Amino acid sequence: MQFDLAVLPGDGVGPEVTSQAIKVLEEVGRRFGHSFNLHHGLVGGVAIDEIESALPDDTLKMCKRCEAVLLGAVGGPKWDDPKLAVHPEDGLLALRKGLGLFANLRPVKVFPELTNSTNLKPEVISGVDLVFVRELTGGLYFARPKRQWRTSRGRWATDSMTYSEQEIERILRVGFELARSRYKRLVSVDKANVLQASRLWRQVAVEVASSYPDVELEHMLVDTCAMRLIQKPTYFDVLVTENMFGDILTDEASMLAGSMGMLPSASLAGVPKEGVNIFGMYEPIHGSAPRRAGQNLANPIATILSAAMMLRYSFGLNKEAQAVEVAVDRVLKQGYRTYDIMDEGKIKVGTKQMGDLICEKIGG
Repeated sequence: MQFDLAVLPGDGVGPEVTSQAIKVLEEVGRRFGHSFNLHHGLVGGVAIDEIESALPDDTLKMCKRCEAVLLGAVGGPKWDDPKLAVHPEDGLLALRKGLGLFANLRPVKVFPELTNSTNLKPEVISGVDLVFVRELTGGLYFARPKRQWRTSRGRWATDSMTYSEQEIERILRVGFELARSRYKRLVSVDKANVLQASRLWRQVAVEVASSYPDVELEHMLVDTCAMRLIQKPTYFDVLVTENMFGDILTDEASMLAGSMGMLPSASLAGVPKEGVNIFGMYEPIHGSAPRRAGQNLANPIATILSAAMMLRYSFGLNKEAQAVEVAVDRVLKQGYRTYDIMDEGKIKVGTKQMGDLICEKIGG
């Protein structure tokens, strides 16, 4: 089978980790008889430097012609000045909106081999296997009004958390469908004791739950959720959140797995169901790590696992996705580690070697 894939390496370590994921995909193609037609484009800081736009029109058009998008990372101190008219992250937000990627899936799984590689007690994180479903195209990051202004009393700024019931319903359906395919427990995260948007969120959650009587629904305030993630992370199965809450909570949850370099993500344009291929963008949750760029240090596992999610959700290749995930597990069991998950007695490797090791274990 042939698949068209848009590749957006981005900034910092983005090109390095993306190249390893492509190497793994090519190995999957050789082992299972598929081919991936790669279409490269610019986004983020490199795009700003070249054409003064964080998301060139040609890049967006190219992505729409493909079946999936593989993204590295965007951003860096070079473009951090808040006074700049354009920032790399503008390109990321525009991609999500322009491609209709409203559902962000972020699985958090603690590999048994890494239970001693975090700051938390092994008995707390052992067995953690949860998935965040984050709403990605609404809320504070997108809603209007969003502006800064000056008056005689000084400077002011405002951002709006606005949601329609349709936006809330569709992201909740993603959460319920995913929970139905796992352990049938869904936690809906909100701040309904304070925010009107969260009160609507909770109302809609109850309404949608009537279509999923086999799934247990629990409402949880975002601050309680933040505490419970550290206190008892094995409590969770699937969590569904609005945009900003999800952004913060998933970064917190990445520490359960030992490093942001271990956490993949899928941003989908539809509700995932068995037998249905969905357009999506796949990327690690970590940033561009500019201080690590060009040093063969970055952990490519999150990007490689993101490619596995692509195989599953956008290409319908479940067996191939599982082969990649098993290969990652085998390499970790053999004691190989990048710097961010290094532990005493383990074998330290770089970005390229980790990619090579995982390729060697695919289908083997």
